Amino acid sequence: MIEPTIPDASTLMGWRKSSYSGNEGGSCVEVLDDYPSGVPVRDSKTPDGPALVFTPTDWLSFVSSLKGGNFSA
Repeated sequence: MIEPTIPDASTLMGWRKSSYSGNEGGSCVEVLDDYPSGVPVRDSKTPDGPALVFTPTDWLSFVSSLKGGNFSA
């Protein structure tokens, strides 16, 4: 079973931003690869805040939808 959240995401190391994210400090999400129970995602502006944990299948579906242009900016 996947834990739905991680209360303090700063306790984990190895977060990465999308290569499309700039360095201007805007709204970005960070993802943690190779987490054993899912795909944690956090807000880069609050690194010590919570992270949501998605199943790998759900995360892949989300990323595929983004790449397919299914969301408007």
